Amino acid sequence: MMLTFYKYQGTGNDFVIIDNRQSILTKNDTKLFARLCDRKFGIGADGLMLLELPNNEQDDFTMVYFNADGKESSMCGNGGRCLVAFAAYLGVISDTATFTAIDGPHKATIKKDLVHLQMQNVSLIEKFDTHLFLDTGSPHHVTMVRELANYDVKNIGRKIRNGAPYFEKGSNVNFVEKKQDGVFDVRTYERGVEDETLSCGTGVTAVALSMHATNLTDRQEVVVNTLGGELKVTFQETENGYENIFLIGPAKQVFKGEIEW
Repeated sequence: MMLTFYKYQGTGNDFVIIDNRQSILTKNDTKLFARLCDRKFGIGADGLMLLELPNNEQDDFTMVYFNADGKESSMCGNGGRCLVAFAAYLGVISDTATFTAIDGPHKATIKKDLVHLQMQNVSLIEKFDTHLFLDTGSPHHVTMVRELANYDVKNIGRKIRNGAPYFEKGSNVNFVEKKQDGVFDVRTYERGVEDETLSCGTGVTAVALSMHATNLTDRQEVVVNTLGGELKVTFQETENGYENIFLIGPAKQVFKGEIEW
């Protein structure tokens, strides 16, 4: 059988997307998803998403996300933005969306080719001597470094991701360098991909909140430069933590194709 797929990217974070509203695929076919994401033997992607029918009357669709290893994963911010763009392409939505992902409900708006994705509120940011830890839909370790361009992200990121206290469950690992007030560069090692990616949406969100929480910026609109391009994060600080968090950036269709499965 031939499977129709779409390839999308958000600041270089790339995804295979499948319209699964007719339940073509089952969610337990992890070997298939891993093969489709394989850059040598498949299509090649950091992850795979299924756009499915909503489970309630409020939603426009449901987001189901799998890492490149084929396993269903926690929230993917860039993936969510790409799926919103895909839903608009299909005509499922116009310029606003309400959908549910593994971490709960999300809202999004498309404005001038940029997808504004509302993330979950963050009430807790753990501060340590060498890093911060927080969950922005996915777990993130955030640490400041110097000379980020020359940093060994892959090897050091892998060591942190697999070490204490994360071990097998793991954490995404973000290395950050401040460029100017409200502007930061980041490189991210992603679990599930088990490598550095060009961009990570939940990681960019974690970085923006961490920089504000440690007084490295007082701005509530933060620019974060990834290897794949620029993203913005806006938020509001409240007595309960951070709310009204939006991840903002482009999401582009790269191509449409068919593959035997």
